[in-house]
Amino acid sequence: MDDNGIIQLYWDRNDQAIKATSDKYGRYCKTIAKNILGNEEDAEECVNDTYLNAWNAMPTHWPEQLVTFLGKITRNLSFNKYKYNHAEKRGCGEITLVLDELADCVSDIDNVEQIIDCQELKKAINSFVRNLSTEKRNIFVRRYWYADSVSEIARDYKILPGTVSKTLERTRKQLKVYLIERGFEL
Repeated sequence: MDDNGIIQLYWDRNDQAIKATSDKYGRYCKTIAKNILGNEEDAEECVNDTYLNAWNAMPTHWPEQLVTFLGKITRNLSFNKYKYNHAEKRGCGEITLVLDELADCVSDIDNVEQIIDCQELKKAINSFVRNLSTEKRNIFVRRYWYADSVSEIARDYKILPGTVSKTLERTRKQLKVYLIERGFEL
């Protein structure tokens, strides 16, 4: 079934929307959740919550790209679950490394002005990522959107893990310079 058909099922409040979503995007959503959480049960819970959130959001919103819409919901739920699971201690999972790597490029949101600036920051980061070479962009997105490990990325691109790490390090430095040049305080 195509995406518009699935979305229409949601709008019609047809229970088959969940099954169709699961059949087409279940593995995709579970991969995102598992990369962030590192736990099968928590990942499954987030995927199920993704379907519920999609069910609740669809009557007022027709997403342009269903895959991106579902991925974003899954990612946000997974980060929330991760924060909940690690509220009193720092975990040693992949997501901690991902967040630590990006810490120098983006800062926490403390006040209303920063929340407003957040939209501009998103636009700037998207522009930066769009201007990367295809390989660098894919490596960057796989690491910082999907939270794939350096070794997984290296394996898939048939390059050394050190090459991936160095590419990510250089890209983060370029991003930092790019953001500073555009007036963002880091």
